[in-house]
Amino acid sequence: MAKADTSSASPKPNILWIFSDDHSYQTIGAYGKRFKSLNPSPNIDRIANEGIRFDRAYVANSICAPSRATLLTGKHSHLNGKIDNRGPFNHDQQQFQKILQQHGYQTAMIGKIHLSGKMQGFDYWDVLPGQGRYNNPTFVSEKGNSQSEGHSSDVITDKALAWLKGQRQKNKPFMLMVHFKAPHRNWTPAKRFMEKYQDVTIPEPENLFDDYATRGTAAHEQTLNIERSMRLAGDLKIGGRHSKPNSQFYSRNQWFEKNRPKGKELVRWKYQTYLKDYLRCTWGVDENIGRLLDALKSQNLDDNTIVMYSSDQGFYMGEHGWFDKRFMYEESFRTPLVARWPGKIKPGSVNTDLVQNIDFAETFLDLAGAPVPEDMQGKSLVPLLKGKTPDKWRKNLYYHYYEFPGAHSVRRHEGVFDGRWKLIRFYGPKVPNGEEWELYNLDNDPSEMNNLASNPEYAQTIKTMKQKLSSLRKQYKVPKESKEDWEKKPQKKKAKASQ
Repeated sequence: MAKADTSSASPKPNILWIFSDDHSYQTIGAYGKRFKSLNPSPNIDRIANEGIRFDRAYVANSICAPSRATLLTGKHSHLNGKIDNRGPFNHDQQQFQKILQQHGYQTAMIGKIHLSGKMQGFDYWDVLPGQGRYNNPTFVSEKGNSQSEGHSSDVITDKALAWLKGQRQKNKPFMLMVHFKAPHRNWTPAKRFMEKYQDVTIPEPENLFDDYATRGTAAHEQTLNIERSMRLAGDLKIGGRHSKPNSQFYSRNQWFEKNRPKGKELVRWKYQTYLKDYLRCTWGVDENIGRLLDALKSQNLDDNTIVMYSSDQGFYMGEHGWFDKRFMYEESFRTPLVARWPGKIKPGSVNTDLVQNIDFAETFLDLAGAPVPEDMQGKSLVPLLKGKTPDKWRKNLYYHYYEFPGAHSVRRHEGVFDGRWKLIRFYGPKVPNGEEWELYNLDNDPSEMNNLASNPEYAQTIKTMKQKLSSLRKQYKVPKESKEDWEKKPQKKKAKASQ
């Protein structure tokens, strides 16, 4: 195991890790994107303003369960064994929280983890089974199943606050992981937020009606398009029980029945409705983050607790006409990451180094003064938190998405990103000739509208990027997939579109 940074003064810091599902960096005010004027995230912004904002935080596989497996193990999907949302997770393998326990930390996990089976390495765990429910959610713990009344964001926070107040061992530092279900599809906010944004027109992305003119098969044949794939009933709550007078979506149904938009107007209505429900969900997350921050202060824990907030991946807010994630394109590849650590992080800091979710486990161990296993694949972010970038910090990121065939029909792909150039290799079944390449210059084309892979002027760039990709595959011990691997049939349990 690598030696940990033991320069931090005692006592060891507490760690409050707050995680949400599918929260896009675009909808966080601190990132200053097109939603900033809506003030969508005052408490998350508070963490960033009092600490640090990471502008180049990315994931290794943009899908729920694999991202969480990477969080716990510090390893890419092919090594931790969780490559997609289907199948089991090996809880017996090495995970950071087990090591924290061995080094004096009390550990707790509350909320959504999306990894079936009994949790290990947590002194206390109370988690949602699978995707969990937005309202009146069921939880699974050592004691079995239980049900709680209320909206999941509120209930998860209530449980976390109860643990902080009544079950925390005051003679030990703690690692508390609070994982919200929101804002996962199908974007069901608490009733108290239904009036929020009602009279607001949400800004549209410039490429809401993208035609994928220079893109390949994967972009053309996905099923995460707002126009074609977003469901009126399941996603936008039109019809059925939602049309009843006691539904929180009743007025929406009345409007839709009266106006029945079509064509581009229907797409725009879907976009507005989707974004408003999504933002109402994230507002609920943000409000509850405020409750957690207030609790730390009231219990005199805020000065020695590092608070970190992130999401399991990014999400499309209508960019390219899409919702969901999966692609290596920027909106789903990139994820929010902010942190506050009084006395250690300079308030208002901004970091632009390439960081990835394979780094989180190592960071937690380093913060705790615990050894980092040699086979973990990331790097501790502690030096970056303190404003110092190590000389040998990474220059390239590796990405790999596996779940095809599967929900939303996004083709398998892997790629490399160096901060400017992004090379993506789509491969496998239903990709012409088994392989297609895309190349983007993020400096000139941040929206990734112009695929340069077929342009002979960039032949040398492609060659260089392919060399970088090959080097990363070797570094991370990525196995070569065979045609038989591509053609493996999904498990009998059908992957739901809501994954």
